[in-house]
Amino acid sequence: MFSGRLDWEARPNALTCLLADKHRRGEPILDLTESNPTHAGIVYPSAEIAASFADERAVLYEPMATGLLSAREAVVEYYAGRGIEVDAARVLLTASTSEAYAFLFKLLADPGDEVLVPRPSYPLFEYLARLESVRVRHYPLFYDHGWHVDIAALEACVNERTRAVVVVNPNNPTGSYLKREELHRLVAICASRGLAIISDEVFSDYALRDDADRATTVAGLRDVPAFALSGLSKIAGLPQMKLGWMLVNDDPALERLELIADTYLSVGTPVQLALPRLLALHGGVQSQINARTRENLAWLTGALASAPSIRLLDVEGGWYVILQVPRIRSEEEWVLRLLRDCGVLVQPGFFYDFEQEAYLVVSLLTAPDVFREGVQRVLTY
Repeated sequence: MFSGRLDWEARPNALTCLLADKHRRGEPILDLTESNPTHAGIVYPSAEIAASFADERAVLYEPMATGLLSAREAVVEYYAGRGIEVDAARVLLTASTSEAYAFLFKLLADPGDEVLVPRPSYPLFEYLARLESVRVRHYPLFYDHGWHVDIAALEACVNERTRAVVVVNPNNPTGSYLKREELHRLVAICASRGLAIISDEVFSDYALRDDADRATTVAGLRDVPAFALSGLSKIAGLPQMKLGWMLVNDDPALERLELIADTYLSVGTPVQLALPRLLALHGGVQSQINARTRENLAWLTGALASAPSIRLLDVEGGWYVILQVPRIRSEEEWVLRLLRDCGVLVQPGFFYDFEQEAYLVVSLLTAPDVFREGVQRVLTY
């Protein structure tokens, strides 16, 4: 009766069941997985945000497939503030980064074609691709005094059905940025094999340290079709506003994307009209998030100095850190015991397709008092 695109396991896992039981019992939980900035104690300029929607033009419906020009120009201004030149004609608005992926999979792939995505990484790609009847093939990141793209393994993954390579810059949850040399080699592979590059850059503003070797964006590439994705969810800490965008460097691709976008017209007029003001306000929210993540990382680094059995993997940016813990039990056992015995919620590495154990993922966005108490319980345990 139903499409095979939805044929995936929907039963709750053991961690979800235990967490639900804890909530039913009203037991306190220290959540070290918080990824929603609107729930993390960040102070928002609420009045200014509300005022940005007080535009009488919001009652008019004058759809434009790529998005209102005023909104696209606001995106251009945001990039200009980062020293990146962008043409408003090459900006296409979407309701989210997830929708941008859906559009791009429609654009680039026929049913049964493949896209390459990093491992470990955010676990949404499988679902987004499956809904477009596209297959995912993973290429590995490896860890050696920092995370790196295994370029040789990536190239070995390419076959006659491959259509695009997805990079997440910086990666979620490893926090690793794509390096210039890695991008150079990736472009060479894609140019020789006729592949596009999709670059998810939603966390790019959240660097934890400077690095001149970092590839900032794919927006200026010339040799291959490239799509740089971002949006309000992370840039302004406003996931509820549902507005993202992609920067497109290829004219034929842009023409076809406009047809796809015109079919859905999913981006609301009010948020497009508010975008110039929302982006102008993003600095205050970003500064709080950056201060929070750096403070928590500095405290964690110090706390782990006396815990040699736990290893903090190098992190360059984003909101997450990875802890390597002793393999005396599985990741699932670790997270279940920590929640059951200590009231601390962390995520196991297998949620992000780590191929080895045992890794725990925690969020640097967590409120400092919760973060410190939760981590201290983990260390004590």
